[in-house]
Amino acid sequence: MFIIFYGPEGSGKSTQAKLLAAKLTLPVLVSGDLVRKYADEDKGIMGEVCQDALESGHYVADSEMFVLWKHRLKQPDTQNGFVIDGFPRNLSQAEFLEDKLDKYQKQIDFVFYLRVSREESIKRLSARGRKLSNGENHDSPERIVQRLEMYQVEEAGVLEFYKKKGVLCEVNGERSVEEIHREILETLKTKIIK
Repeated sequence: MFIIFYGPEGSGKSTQAKLLAAKLTLPVLVSGDLVRKYADEDKGIMGEVCQDALESGHYVADSEMFVLWKHRLKQPDTQNGFVIDGFPRNLSQAEFLEDKLDKYQKQIDFVFYLRVSREESIKRLSARGRKLSNGENHDSPERIVQRLEMYQVEEAGVLEFYKKKGVLCEVNGERSVEEIHREILETLKTKIIK
C-alpha cells in the first residue's frame, strides 16, 4: 500500500505517519530525513544544497528534491509499499511522484490530509521550538508564519490533484492522536473492504 500524509506543519502528520507505518509494517519516507541524510553523508553539491537548506531553514528546491526522491524510491524497502511524510509539497512534486511510481507500475492508494487551522499550527509549532543546525530558532514566530504562507500557496493544487484521483481522505487534525489514528484505520478498512 502506498500512502501519503499531507497537511501544514504542526498538523501531526509525522506522528500519524509513524503510527500507521508501524501498524502496516511499512517504511516511513520523510522528506526532512532525506535532506538531513544527504547533508551528513554527501560530500558533493547535493550535500551542500541540503546543508544550506538546514542552516537557513528553507526548503530544498524541487529539482534537487526530485534527485533525492528518485534515489529513495529505487530502494528495495519501498517496493511493496510505504508511508510518505512531507512530500509532495506542491503540484509539480505530486506530478513527479506519480510519474515515478507509474514507471514501477504503482500508484498512491490514500492521501490523508490532516486539516488544522492556521492558529492551531502556529500554537503547536511555537510549543515545539525546533532549532536549526546553527542553533537559531527554526520555529520563531516569523519563520513559522513564513513557512505556513508558503504551504498555503500550494495546498489547493495538491488537494485538487489527489481529489481528482479519488484517493484524498480529509481528516480533522484537531483531535487526540488516538482519535485521528482510529479514524485513519477505519477509513483504510472500509475502502479496502469495498
